[in-house]
Amino acid sequence: MSSTAPGTPATAPPADFFKHVHSISRQSSVFLLGTLFTVAAGYLFKVYLARVLGAEALGIYALGMTAGGLVSIVGAAGVPSIASRFVAIYSTSGQTRKLRRFLWYGGLIMLGSNILVGCAMVAGRRWIAISLYHTPALVGYMHFFAAIMVLGALTTFFGQALGGYKDVARRTVITNFIGTPATMVFSVALLTLGLGLWGYLAAQVTSALMVLVLLVFAVWKLTPKEVRQPLPPPEATPQPLFEKEVFSVAAVAFGMQGLDFISGQSDRIVLGIYLNAREVGIYSVAASMVVFVSLFLQSINQIFAPTIAELYAKGERDLLLHLYQALTKWALGLTLPLALGMMIFAKPLMGIFGPDFREGWPVLVIATVGQLVNCGVGSVGNLLFMSDQQNRVVRAQAITVFITLGLNFALIPRWGLIGAAIATAATNTSLNLLWLRDVRKRLLLSPSGRGYASLLLPTVVTLVVLTLVKTLVRVHLPNVVFVMIGLSVGYIAFGLVALRFALDAQDKILAATAYKRIRGIFVG
Repeated sequence: MSSTAPGTPATAPPADFFKHVHSISRQSSVFLLGTLFTVAAGYLFKVYLARVLGAEALGIYALGMTAGGLVSIVGAAGVPSIASRFVAIYSTSGQTRKLRRFLWYGGLIMLGSNILVGCAMVAGRRWIAISLYHTPALVGYMHFFAAIMVLGALTTFFGQALGGYKDVARRTVITNFIGTPATMVFSVALLTLGLGLWGYLAAQVTSALMVLVLLVFAVWKLTPKEVRQPLPPPEATPQPLFEKEVFSVAAVAFGMQGLDFISGQSDRIVLGIYLNAREVGIYSVAASMVVFVSLFLQSINQIFAPTIAELYAKGERDLLLHLYQALTKWALGLTLPLALGMMIFAKPLMGIFGPDFREGWPVLVIATVGQLVNCGVGSVGNLLFMSDQQNRVVRAQAITVFITLGLNFALIPRWGLIGAAIATAATNTSLNLLWLRDVRKRLLLSPSGRGYASLLLPTVVTLVVLTLVKTLVRVHLPNVVFVMIGLSVGYIAFGLVALRFALDAQDKILAATAYKRIRGIFVG
């Protein structure tokens, strides 16, 4: 470990800094392009769904997915979320026996346990739909949500395994460039036949099954031949299914998922209890848009997470600090114009989905603030989880669960959708600040204060420009055109000011690298 003061990087980046940045940028750029494709196509598709199905049907869908998400935590038992970590450790260290047991038995356990909880979900469909959510129409769709839950657990497991092999690009191609269009094509075909929500759910099940087959094949191709054998050779001594560390980390991940579900889904559950399916549908559309705010951070996390595990195991804290600070600054800088644009143009943005959804614009504004905090502190959750500090992750989640539940039950009956949005933003803010505190204390890592300060001027300029665009552009434009103009102008303003005032020498090298990589993708 270096003696560098907490949060203060060495005067020059370590030798391997740019090598890791190039690897992260290469994989993350593919993931980002896939995410951008999903965002663009998914946004148009959500508009189509909202107009075809309506707020009530989307509310039924949101309630069913919430029920499926709850029972999937039991079926997954924390295993899918740790696949990236242990596949990365076992594959890079040559521990083929451990890797074989983890992949084979992990996959089989996922399949068996999720089928069991799926059957239980279908058996209890009347209680869930009628007694809990007061939505009898949900009963007829519960078997679809159970199937989506089973397939989702398996695709998460094998998708994380690909992440452990550091092949996020291949996973992105399968999930974003193949799975997303397949869902849309199947959905449009079935909805055109007049099958409604039934057709949309059938399309999701079909595309999820296709994605699962492709992910399993991809993992199989990357797995060493000796690992592909389902059983150990006869001369091998009896071995446990998993190492003790796997059980302990999976138990923590299980607790994390349960707490994360309460923090992230209790708003929909309480909305379903106190309001109706229509209100839940409006809220779910606004909440789905807020997720896009963190797409740059998500792209970085996909490949940075296994890198954290590798560098922490090697004790290369200086390199980890440089990467964390640089990636946090870039994630926040790329996010700010998007977040500011979504908040300022929230009403026309929600209006694109139809008149019924326009009233959800305050949800978009309030919840975006919480996501900005998430991007502002960077990959703090992954830093803790990948550095043997998973107990700290759970501790922070446990604290924020009480905040979430208290705010949801206190605010939703009074203020409805706005109360749910305030609870969500407060939860995101509290959780990420607690994680940041533990990263500073336990790992001696901090974001760069200088990096934050360098983004201040571009942020102010962008805010002023976006406000002027919204105020001065009075021509009657379609909502989608108006929003696209605002976001484009915001990014141009931010980029011009940032290039002049926000980039240091290291950032300029990274910017040049990113530009060459993006240009190479499109130009060849």
